Amino acid sequence: MLDNKVVLLTGGTGSFGKGFINEIVRKHPKIKKLIIYSRDELKQYELSQKLDLKKNKFLRFVIGDVRDKDRLNFAFKEVDIVIHAAALKQVPTAEYNPFEFIKTNILGAQNIIDCAVSSNVQKVIALSTDKATAPINLYGATKLCSDKLFVSANNIVGKKKLTFSVIRYGNVNGSRGSIIPFFLEQKKTGLLTITDPEMTRFSIHLQHGINMVLNAIRVNLSGGEIFVPKIPSFKILDLAKAICQKCKIKYIGIRPGEKIHEQMITENDSLNTFEGKKDYVILPSHDQVRRNFYLKNKDYKPVKKGFSYDSKNNNTFLSIRELKEIISLFEK
Repeated sequence: MLDNKVVLLTGGTGSFGKGFINEIVRKHPKIKKLIIYSRDELKQYELSQKLDLKKNKFLRFVIGDVRDKDRLNFAFKEVDIVIHAAALKQVPTAEYNPFEFIKTNILGAQNIIDCAVSSNVQKVIALSTDKATAPINLYGATKLCSDKLFVSANNIVGKKKLTFSVIRYGNVNGSRGSIIPFFLEQKKTGLLTITDPEMTRFSIHLQHGINMVLNAIRVNLSGGEIFVPKIPSFKILDLAKAICQKCKIKYIGIRPGEKIHEQMITENDSLNTFEGKKDYVILPSHDQVRRNFYLKNKDYKPVKKGFSYDSKNNNTFLSIRELKEIISLFEK
């Protein structure tokens, strides 16, 4: 799958990036080169100290920003596969610094597309978020725009053997800025703050996200897909109880740009959505060629008109016991 391939990973020092690198080091030693592209010099240095660079000679660190197309063009030389994980993602921060998020999440995405089309890249896989579905905040809006750019990019590849696809999922358990480490830190004070008692979220392990990307690399894609995993939901209040039964709970109200429930597939998306055993795939609207591609795929079938997929009405919810098992992975 990755033997003798050159892979470029943007956002390489983030939560997903570090997990993906460890996966490659452990299971794909025959990869030709893995280029770790990010803008933070310190994070690259700290990560390099944890990796055996003498043994894993295929690892390359490149300082750069997705906003800088010239630097990206340099990094894209000889690249076969691009995994685009670079993004600004903090919801409240986006509300007060909107254009900074636009420059990274939208203009940066277009730079990735331009560099891929003008190079010999074969496949681009972009990571997205549940907040891109019917967005109410600036961050979600930038990621929706980014998704649209990548999906539409399949129309400009010409005769190139190049596909652009998107993988959309929720916050990764224990990732930087997510709710579990936030609650664990608050636990020390004996007070947990919750914005709304009805709030729900999707739950996904980092390894699940990594496996989705590796699967997208392995299989034959039509291009233009948005893949959505089948994952459980949980109630924020249940998570608080799982972390600290004795802690007091204070309700502080919704933060700027925050949703009570997250959504990954809307009713309008149902017209172009197919269901598999482990995931859903949303296709570009009015694209009969790609629709036929999945109609012929025995592993997928069209969902019913009006279907939607959100964290409130999910078929699977994590119990407090199951949440405790997840939390134990991040307790020091």
